[in-house]
Order: sequence, then structure tokens, then C-alpha cells
Amino acid sequence: MFSNGQIVFAILFIVIFGIIVSYTYKKDKKLHLKNYQGVKWVGIFFLIFLIILFCIKYLLKN
Repeated sequence: MFSNGQIVFAILFIVIFGIIVSYTYKKDKKLHLKNYQGVKWVGIFFLIFLIILFCIKYLLKN
């Protein structure tokens, strides 16, 4: 299905991409904590909203 070169490329790409993303996140961590203080509440309310929608869908089906 995939050649050996494609598999090696995919593995190297994933490893290098992960290293770059983690390095960039560590570099910008203080800035993100300062600028995005209320984001966790938005995520929590979004999850609650999705759960409510699924509950309503389940209740209306039965």
C-alpha cells in the first residue's frame, strides 16, 4: 500500500512536527496564559451545550 520511503517520511514528519509544535507552545506559554484567560469557560459551556442538545435529541426520539 505504502512504500518504505513514504512510511519513513510520514514517521519523520510526525516526529519533527510534534517537536516544533511543543517547542512553539513552550515558547508562547506565558503569552497564551495572559491573553486567553477565559477560554476554558467557553469550552466548558460549549461542551455543556452539546450535551444538552444530545439529551434533547434523545428525549424527542423516544
